[in-house]
Amino acid sequence: MSFTSPAFLALVAAGLCIYYLLPGRFQWLCLLAVSYVFYWSAAGGGLFWLLGVTAVSWLCALALGRLNEKRDGLALADRAGFQRAYRRRRRLLVTAEVLCCFGLLYAMKYWNYTAELFGPSLPRWDLIAPLGLSFFIFQSVGYVVDVARGEAPEKNPLKLALFTSFFPQLVQGPIGRWRALSPQLLEGRRLDWKNLQYGIQLALWGYLKKLVIADRAAVAVDAVFGDYGRFGGAVTATAVFLYCIQLYCDFSGGIDIARGVARMFGVELAENFRRPFFATSLADYWRRWHITLGAWMRDYVFFPLSLSPAFARLGRWSRKRLGGKLGKILPTSLATFIVYFAIGVWHGASLRYIVFGFWNGAIITASLLLEGRYLALKKRLGIAEDSRWLHVFCVCRTLLIVFIGRYLTRAPRLMAALSMLWRTVSDIRPHELWNGVFASLGMSLADLVIILAGMAVVLLVELYQERGGQVRDTLARRRPAVQFAAILLPLGLLLTLGLMREGYTAAEFIYRQF
Repeated sequence: MSFTSPAFLALVAAGLCIYYLLPGRFQWLCLLAVSYVFYWSAAGGGLFWLLGVTAVSWLCALALGRLNEKRDGLALADRAGFQRAYRRRRRLLVTAEVLCCFGLLYAMKYWNYTAELFGPSLPRWDLIAPLGLSFFIFQSVGYVVDVARGEAPEKNPLKLALFTSFFPQLVQGPIGRWRALSPQLLEGRRLDWKNLQYGIQLALWGYLKKLVIADRAAVAVDAVFGDYGRFGGAVTATAVFLYCIQLYCDFSGGIDIARGVARMFGVELAENFRRPFFATSLADYWRRWHITLGAWMRDYVFFPLSLSPAFARLGRWSRKRLGGKLGKILPTSLATFIVYFAIGVWHGASLRYIVFGFWNGAIITASLLLEGRYLALKKRLGIAEDSRWLHVFCVCRTLLIVFIGRYLTRAPRLMAALSMLWRTVSDIRPHELWNGVFASLGMSLADLVIILAGMAVVLLVELYQERGGQVRDTLARRRPAVQFAAILLPLGLLLTLGLMREGYTAAEFIYRQF
């Protein structure tokens, strides 16, 4: 069952009816039932792994909660003597959770890649990673670590099961936190027409981005990357450009659908995109793209590493031996490299993803090292801090860096990505853009116009938001007829340009595989 299937829409409609007919104290059980029906129909046997991760997380969190209660119940004099044993047991429990969960993730996604590296000496496992594996693992590990840091554990396993399996966010996020999400899932509520209206509008916006823009672009993108040796640099670069559009509209569209469906049930999921195409630096771009993954990496990887005793020793050594800016930023830069390496590996078991992680880490580190020279050059040239042209330049520079990185994330192999990059600058062949190549790949001129016009609308809406505008509040102030049209118009476009167009088949969400 996919977000784009009629069965999903029927499940959501049935779930909403039952949810709002039930007494408040039983509504969370309806959400749990709908979530497990969705996951069973979408992943089948993968439900076993979801149950296993939930059980391990529940047991570890309970043990950590009892350990925290024991420490807090001791007198101050006794607590100091218990501290060493407390830290050891807490570390043991968190390590057990991490090894179980990330061990499962490694076995499902990375073992066969390891076996290929070491040759026939290691057996291959014919395992298929269940739907949303990394998302519910990250969410579960974050919950256990938060309990280790003092958060109260949930004693009811079914309530924790709802947190780990809440169906709108199960496929591709956003990655939720227990403290923010659990009260919304577990409290009862009455039907709020504003929530229902806003949820439908947001979901329709997501469906438009996915079905009208992303799936159209996917046709040519798949054809070019599937046989990249046939095409010159102009077609290759255009395919990468279309892939950037496809990826954004596919992923952010899926998140909009997830947030819209959750909002219909009165649940506010975390924001996962904040207009990344308006970022002025690569670091700013990643703060705006897949926000919940970046926040997870910051809180559970970057800070624990950069604040650890080992990194404190490295900082003292680097300041003493290296000095200057490099000596100051070496520990944080190393932690940043590790984070981007982890993000790269998270995308998949391939050398190209590792290189993608290092590419981003190297650019961000270089920008920190050269920041002083950049500021000095700007002052020498007399460029004002609020210069509009400087802002436009920074946005374009960031998009170019991101564009280059997309060769790595979409090409089938690292060498293919490098080959395509080389073709882009050395074998341009601009005539291929108008001699019918794209038509032969299944993309008509009308398709290209719809993609570009649709993306222009997306960017105009985001520009309005970037300047402080609130689409939801603006619509809420309009007459009911305008608000109703804000639902009918996207629905009409969705039907005519998406679902009902000739030969259309909905593609799977790109981030579903992660």
